[in-house]
Amino acid sequence: MYPGFYASKTPDRPAYIMAGSGRQISYSELEAASNQAAHLFRQHGLQRGDHIAICLENHPAFLQICWGAYRSGIYFTAISYRLQPDEVQYIVNDCGARLLITSSLLTDTFRGFRDKLVNHPACYMVDGTTEGAASWEQAIAAMPTTPISDQSYGQSLLYSSGTTGRPKGVSKPLSEAPFGEITPPALAARQRYAYDEQTVYLSPAPLYHAAPLSFNMTVLTSGGTCVVMEHFDAEQSLRLIEQYQVTHSQWVPTMFVRMLKLPEEVRHQYDLSSLKFAVHAAAPCPVAIKQQMIHWWGPIINEYYAGTEGNGSTVISSEEWLKHPGSVGKAAGNCRVHILDEAGESLPTGEIGAVFFEGGGQFEYLHDRDKTEASRSRQGWSTLGDIGYLGEEGYLYLTDRKAFMIISGGVNIYPQEAEDALITHPKVTDVAVFGVPNEEFGEEVKAVVQPVSMEDAGPELEAELIAWARSKISHIKCPRSVDFIAELPRHPTGKLYKRLLKQEYWPDRN
Repeated sequence: MYPGFYASKTPDRPAYIMAGSGRQISYSELEAASNQAAHLFRQHGLQRGDHIAICLENHPAFLQICWGAYRSGIYFTAISYRLQPDEVQYIVNDCGARLLITSSLLTDTFRGFRDKLVNHPACYMVDGTTEGAASWEQAIAAMPTTPISDQSYGQSLLYSSGTTGRPKGVSKPLSEAPFGEITPPALAARQRYAYDEQTVYLSPAPLYHAAPLSFNMTVLTSGGTCVVMEHFDAEQSLRLIEQYQVTHSQWVPTMFVRMLKLPEEVRHQYDLSSLKFAVHAAAPCPVAIKQQMIHWWGPIINEYYAGTEGNGSTVISSEEWLKHPGSVGKAAGNCRVHILDEAGESLPTGEIGAVFFEGGGQFEYLHDRDKTEASRSRQGWSTLGDIGYLGEEGYLYLTDRKAFMIISGGVNIYPQEAEDALITHPKVTDVAVFGVPNEEFGEEVKAVVQPVSMEDAGPELEAELIAWARSKISHIKCPRSVDFIAELPRHPTGKLYKRLLKQEYWPDRN
């Protein structure tokens, strides 16, 4: 259940491999480095229940740091390295991190927020140093490679954007299981996907996302080997499957689209026969795309629906999906799915309403009691805010996403942040941001702007507004295009009828 067991059994076997460089980190190296990290955390006074933050690209040190926190009973918050300095600063401050690790690649980002960290965390940097951040490598080199005396399970505490646009930390209780014993989530994953010491898992996504981080950590608790891609590339993914005889992988639909768009001779030149499980989630997969993937890879495509909150999930195999196309599956484990109306009453089969889970894991939104309470029904069930219905055999179908949330390439984007950025532009009177169809990413970000003067409307102002937004927030959250309108449809109370705007871009949903 932890690297030390496998380090003593097969010390030289790769725990993970960095796909681009080919660098291999053995189980003995992972065990030693994570122990050193744990000792460093204790040296800084961090105890069970304290917090650290990690803002790194897919780096060889990433999983070592996570394991150091995990075996120290510490909450670790992985932050997207693509965020702007103010966005990183907000998360580091909000989670109460007492220690931060970043990298020399993000020196400019770090310099942009280091003087605004209210909790004054100890700051470290891999691959270099800068003012205010000491060398991570030098710091852990001075630490023992043996385990700390008070090991216990920690937990990731990741941030999921709220409807206000400010991200919120999803806080889950720490496991009380003795360190080394398998935890219920790890056991469920091991049983669901048949992880063992022969598992070779391809990880094509950023490690700061909940699913890739969870999948990698779980594979390592099972003694498998992870192949971590620094950046996703469609053909490289296929090459890696053949090269390392990959048995398991986890994807988002955008990756399927990009692989399917490769020339046929490229797609079929690689031997993919080692694959046993190809798991996907994070965004709705178009029916046609999934049909093509099953035809290409065989009935090994497995889907789940869940959130960072860990409050429940559904799962569906290829065989089930072919009988129930478009479904995200049945409730998994001990949880149950309920569909509720606006009054919180259960709806009958086939009726569309809010999707709630009963019997799943517990969570709360850090420092946001209102949002936590809003996610609960009067029965005590919890929701991710999605809309759907249950079919006759208990299969869940999602018909809409969280209110106005945009899912682009598997990444959840809340339009409020872009709206807040654009409304500050002097030539903007009103603005609405929402998702519009994109063949590759599922959705892309669109802004509809009511300018101060319609005479300004046009390509020049469009480019100016996109650049304005990019200067304030992460580029992935910014509109890729801007349309102009004389007046946005608002109720006299100020409520924006965003659905009326979206209908113009989603004609098949009218």
